[in-house]
Amino acid sequence: MTDKLNRFWPLIASAAFAILLAANAAQSAATLRETRPVAQSGTQTAEQVFADAPDGVDPMVTGPVSASFKQRQDTAKCDSAVWPNIPMVCYPD
Repeated sequence: MTDKLNRFWPLIASAAFAILLAANAAQSAATLRETRPVAQSGTQTAEQVFADAPDGVDPMVTGPVSASFKQRQDTAKCDSAVWPNIPMVCYPD
């Protein structure tokens, strides 16, 4: 009797491990879905991108930039933008 029971222990242990692994994977997937932030318009704001800068990030670039970038900044009125309402176009790529 014990010989027959000893043959099934690896099968029982494997099944229990598979069930435990599946439950853990399901819990992880559910947690990822719950904590994922919902993007409202598909674009991030400067406040979201620079969340570690509570006082804001100045979009003024002090290094050399292309003429097209300067044109983009002028079009977006970056010089008069106030934190946190600064378009991401104002920051270099």
